[in-house]
Amino acid sequence: MTCPSSRGLTRVTAALVSAFAACTLFAADRSPPRPNIVVFISDDHSQLDSQAYGSTEVRTPHLAKLAADGLKFTHAFVASPACGPSRTALLTGLWPARNGAEPNHKPKNPGVASLPPTLRALGYEVVAIGKVGHIDYAKNDGFDSVVGPNQGFEDTAAVAKFFATRDTSKPLCLFVGTRHPHTVWSTNVTYDPAAVKIPPTHFDDPVARSERARYLTDVTKADTLLGEVRALAREKLSANTLFIYTADHGAALPFAKWSLYDAGIRVPLIMAWPGRLKPGATSDAMVCWPDLLPTFIELAGGKVPDGLDGKSFAGVLRGTAPAHRDRVVSTHSGDANFCVYPIRSVRTRDWKYIRNLHPEFQYHTHMSRATGPHRPLFWDTWVAAAKTNPAAAAVVNRYIQRPAEELYDLAADPFELRNLAADPKNAPRLAALRAELDGWMKQQGDTQTVFGQPLLRGEPVTDLALGNVQKKR
Repeated sequence: MTCPSSRGLTRVTAALVSAFAACTLFAADRSPPRPNIVVFISDDHSQLDSQAYGSTEVRTPHLAKLAADGLKFTHAFVASPACGPSRTALLTGLWPARNGAEPNHKPKNPGVASLPPTLRALGYEVVAIGKVGHIDYAKNDGFDSVVGPNQGFEDTAAVAKFFATRDTSKPLCLFVGTRHPHTVWSTNVTYDPAAVKIPPTHFDDPVARSERARYLTDVTKADTLLGEVRALAREKLSANTLFIYTADHGAALPFAKWSLYDAGIRVPLIMAWPGRLKPGATSDAMVCWPDLLPTFIELAGGKVPDGLDGKSFAGVLRGTAPAHRDRVVSTHSGDANFCVYPIRSVRTRDWKYIRNLHPEFQYHTHMSRATGPHRPLFWDTWVAAAKTNPAAAAVVNRYIQRPAEELYDLAADPFELRNLAADPKNAPRLAALRAELDGWMKQQGDTQTVFGQPLLRGEPVTDLALGNVQKKR
């Protein structure tokens, strides 16, 4: 038997030590490094109004590229279809009744915790640029810094300046929010009104086509800004960056914003993460805006705080969980005196139940009561046409007068045109969803408060001037 020399033993020992060290490092590094996270938020963008979701009328090439590079969610929803409640639910992980921001232009209740500080405790720099919280509410959400304008940016100069001066020693969670395509829409229209597609819930006339062309112009503007922000992120951040596009709710159009139809609560959600998310992938997992920050916290290696309504869907991103929620509940409680019409809904994958808490109220919004540029021109033409045109009358009447309950088969009726609540064969489903919503509201402590002064059916409609609150948008 030949014994190894001392030099040979040294080489063997060194090799073993090196191998052990490598194994130890591998074991300690089984979890990937904490990603940078960039969230681009547009304002008033319905999901279907983008190329990535099948639209052939709107130009959103940067959204299409983001979807080609990553993962597109088909069933993403917000907690509420108005700016303030939706954004507060995002930043607290709580539905409006629990965080206190029920009507628009109301901040969260004192003492309600926000989630950015949880990411800060994990070593992240957490920054808001533009419209992230509503008005100036983001100052109360625990960001390292909040950069205006709070109504949302028109260009990306503030984002470029931030990247040029930030402390690069920390992982980054950056929220950036544009004002587009929020009203007032651009007058420098880049779409042909004759070529746009009018939703089946609307009355098709030349003025509606002109206004939709203006809205689509601003959707493309948001897409352009998205491309600029993504280019900056690619230049300034590592490849380990989760980049996200989403919107706070649907468009400021009838049966969208301020409503619980899908055009109001179903939003685009597209994520790209090189090496982590498969390019060109699609997920039908049902997720909601309050789920986003819990997901970021888990991806960062932290513990999601107890007691939230939001739930992490990190498993969906990792490919270990094909599904997330089986239903979402959304609420709307009003927007000053322009919209005093509290609504609640439960949406499963294929059915939607809507409860209009006060069907004796007239339904109105800025579209039908505001003076000034936030009121689209088509509303008055629809009202005038309704005097002689049955199709226009049907749209106007459906908009203003709503039943106590609505039930929609979304698979057969995706635009929610046929209310099945009175159909006897759907009575068991209606009863089950009704009971589910009752239980949910009780669990939430939802007092169904009426905020503002409603208009009862039959009362004359008066216009309202935009006050200081609305001007702060």
